Amino acid sequence: MTTTTATIFFKTLSQAGFTHAFVNWGNDHPALLEELERQRIEGGNGQTTLQIVTCPNEMVALSAAQGYAQVIGKPALVIVHVDVGTQALAGAVHNVDKGRVPVLIFAGEAPFSAYGELKGSKNEWPMWSQDVPDQAGIVRQYMRYTNQIRNGKTAGKMLLRAMQFAVSEPQGPVYLHAKREIMEEEVDQSFVDEALDSKKWPAIAPTALSETVVQTIVDSLVTAKFPLIIAANSGRNPATVATLSELSNLLSIAIYNSCPSSVCIPYSHPHFLGTSFGGKTTLLEEADVLLIIDTDVPWVDICDNAPKPGSKVFMIDPDPLKQGYSWSHIDADIICRADSQVALNQLLNAAKKISSSFDQNLIEKRSVDLKTRHDLYIEELVSVEDFSALLNGASTTSQVVGIARKAVEEFTPSHGRQTLWLNEGITNYEVVFDHVRPELPGSMICSGGTSLGWALGAAVGARLGARAFGHDTDLIVAIVGDGTFIFGVPSAAYWISRKYDTPYLTIVLNNGGWKAPKNSMLGVYPTGLGSKASGERLTTGFGPDAPDYGQIAAAAGGAWARRVEGLENIKKAIEEGIKVVLEEKRSAVVDCIVESI
Repeated sequence: MTTTTATIFFKTLSQAGFTHAFVNWGNDHPALLEELERQRIEGGNGQTTLQIVTCPNEMVALSAAQGYAQVIGKPALVIVHVDVGTQALAGAVHNVDKGRVPVLIFAGEAPFSAYGELKGSKNEWPMWSQDVPDQAGIVRQYMRYTNQIRNGKTAGKMLLRAMQFAVSEPQGPVYLHAKREIMEEEVDQSFVDEALDSKKWPAIAPTALSETVVQTIVDSLVTAKFPLIIAANSGRNPATVATLSELSNLLSIAIYNSCPSSVCIPYSHPHFLGTSFGGKTTLLEEADVLLIIDTDVPWVDICDNAPKPGSKVFMIDPDPLKQGYSWSHIDADIICRADSQVALNQLLNAAKKISSSFDQNLIEKRSVDLKTRHDLYIEELVSVEDFSALLNGASTTSQVVGIARKAVEEFTPSHGRQTLWLNEGITNYEVVFDHVRPELPGSMICSGGTSLGWALGAAVGARLGARAFGHDTDLIVAIVGDGTFIFGVPSAAYWISRKYDTPYLTIVLNNGGWKAPKNSMLGVYPTGLGSKASGERLTTGFGPDAPDYGQIAAAAGGAWARRVEGLENIKKAIEEGIKVVLEEKRSAVVDCIVESI
């Protein structure tokens, strides 16, 4: 059979370690579809080099690819259809950019020939309107790299170059596109057989701190009265968690999460003092040395937040100036572009070398104080999970998430240690972190961005990635709001979940609408005309005609579904939902009615 650019495309990606392709096919993909069938026939087993995951919606495809990449720590592949499929990737493009997730997005392009001059010429009426002047411009500002594949003989090298950008810090998505005639181009077998060693196209080596900076930071941390580390995204590399914990233990440094997207420190760590997604950060008033590690928003200035006068501020980040943000600034003494794990190891090793000279009384005093404060913090979290702590008789999100944590610990084989939590609680991001209280590296992830609808697709991709690379994940739990559930295109997400055997539990925190826009209004008009208006009156509420979320999942993907109200009913439903996922191997949706917006 004939080999084409599509042959090189799939061969290169397979050899580079890709296992899955999340796809939405279109009229630009005949060469790809033909090549896949060639693989099935010539391989003799009906298999293709990459597992094709058919995705009826492009945003779900990219969200699934993001979840896959977040779990395995390797790039993912998405294939979409010309300009319209690129646009239909929607807000998931924002998420993979801001979440710094390596994803290769490939889109075909409408043919450039119209009279049969080349194989693949325009032969269907949509191909005229799909032939836009700058297709890559749709997504360019979110990409680490964009380019057009112009020739089959160079396609493999173009793919590997794109992947270098995707996996180099700051990691993120890349976008390649090719005209239909280029993918149909017949290529001699010698080019297909060309040995391209992907190991010779490595990511840029991690950047380290200078010795002078290391010593300056360590000296400041050792002698501080109240040193504080603010973290958010360092846990995207699971190896950083142990290093950060050890550094905190050695020097008795307080640790605080600000708008985290990952598990940076175990909740049980005696020096961990809390998580925040905005609002007043009182610890800033105490800290005389601040070390900000891989954090996009360490505090919100307008909420009366600022470092203590005279304090020292050090910032370590792979992208410290936040080049993708129009505005970002922290008053700092030293700003460093460095890899979190490399920098933390440098600081830890430097501190160990001078540990004999520490003022041990100061270190011990700090440790005792931090443990006391940590214990009080956890006690406060436990107290609001109490069934008797009701708000106007309605179940609170804290109680629901606490119930979910306890049920997972009781009913999973690993007692929760091999459970992956996907947090898309939005206005309840902090609540989900605080009441799941994740312990293990990688055990809770967020999109890293602000476009809603990531979790449902990401759960599918996470399960596929865990399965492909042998991760011991016994249960995936996605916690979302009711608005977020709709944004996640559940009809597509649960269909994919059933087709590819990736069951997961979804817990919907149903507060009757969009709380975030109402909160935003109250932030500007705390006592304004709308401050006492209901969500429905403000048009942020869904009212009595809100969808039955679980039944959408049931219709699309055969999911088990319950809508429940009251803590005892919620507890029973979550426990039953866990058993359905584990024993029946199908998705479950528990729609929990909580305090209304």
